[in-house]
Amino acid sequence: MPLNFAEKILAKKAQLPKTVPGQIVEITPDVVLSHDNTAPIYGLFQRMGGVKVYNPDMHAVILDHATPAPSTKHAENHRVIREFVKEQGITNFYDIGKGICHQILVESGLALPGEVILGSDSHTPHAGVMGAFAAGIGRTEMASIWAIGQIWLRVPESMKITVNGTLPIGVTSKDLALYIIGELKADGALYMSVEWHGEAIGALPLSQRATLTNLMAEMGAKNSYIPPDQLTFNYLKVRARRDFEAIYPDENARYAVEMEYDAGTIEPMIACPHTVDNVKPLSEVKGTPIDQAFLGTCTNGRLDDLAAAAEVLEGKKIAPGKRMIVIPASEAVYLAALQAGYLETFLKAGAVIESPGCGPCMGNHMGVPAVGEVSISTANRNFRGRMGTKESEVYLASPAVVAASAVAGEIQHPKDI
Repeated sequence: MPLNFAEKILAKKAQLPKTVPGQIVEITPDVVLSHDNTAPIYGLFQRMGGVKVYNPDMHAVILDHATPAPSTKHAENHRVIREFVKEQGITNFYDIGKGICHQILVESGLALPGEVILGSDSHTPHAGVMGAFAAGIGRTEMASIWAIGQIWLRVPESMKITVNGTLPIGVTSKDLALYIIGELKADGALYMSVEWHGEAIGALPLSQRATLTNLMAEMGAKNSYIPPDQLTFNYLKVRARRDFEAIYPDENARYAVEMEYDAGTIEPMIACPHTVDNVKPLSEVKGTPIDQAFLGTCTNGRLDDLAAAAEVLEGKKIAPGKRMIVIPASEAVYLAALQAGYLETFLKAGAVIESPGCGPCMGNHMGVPAVGEVSISTANRNFRGRMGTKESEVYLASPAVVAASAVAGEIQHPKDI
């Protein structure tokens, strides 16, 4: 019987000939990811009677959500985590300033084709850009894996999204993802494995592919997968920590839902307050005044994203009375952007550059908006209070549109500034 990606990889990990949607399987994941929430998970682990983690090499612990620590409470949390990884012998530990967990997993060669990655963060499907089965789980589930090395999963239904054609100039995978979320809505892929296929997907650089897998969390997906190709393998050649075997869906595999899109029809899109599926074409919301522009996050904080924004900002200034915050997704991206001159462009334009991490994306620090203010961001979420202030509004857009809006002082297309 032909199997899709989720059915095939979970069958392999459970040592079964096949699986079907709804089936419960027990597996041992290849990588378990936690971030600043490692400390509370450790507390759960101890209450379960845990003393030593099942396999220290399975862990990736990355401090990113509140880094550098914005309060004593956060600093104490980080102290506990540093002590934990030391006593447990966890070597895959990334302290403050190294970057956002999802970016680090991919960059450091910990996310590999044909492997299962489980993370105590809802955007763990990001790692599916490498051809992995990557899913978010709860803290109690994570503590249990630490203790016994296993977890049960329900085999998800699968959705196949095929995108043909070519994205128009100035249109990115962020626009494509927002368009699809707007059409299928926030529960459109609830507990599903979303597979991406088609010539338009194969034409995307890895950085833009990652935006697609990342954003599927906003459609309720359990996992999001892009078949690894030569671009993937070339990227991993100097990064992969282990040998791996890519897994592909069988021809004629069955899917609960199959969708097809023509990339050539996609235009710049904006997610409007206060839900990611409240999506409108840029042409319908242009001219909306903004107070703050934020370029960064695991969704769009990579080098290509910074390059697109820098091209818009070259020789220009942030609008008077407005502000722009730039946060590279990792130390490696920060250094590459510095060497390429992008950071100089941002500074000359009047932007503020912060250390790699999540920053204001989830409202901890480095750019929390004031009451009544409007932000435009390259992030993945815009629900009320997401950036730390309930009485504010957040619009989501691509890096070039965010940069253009910072210059115009209102939501604007790059070609119009």
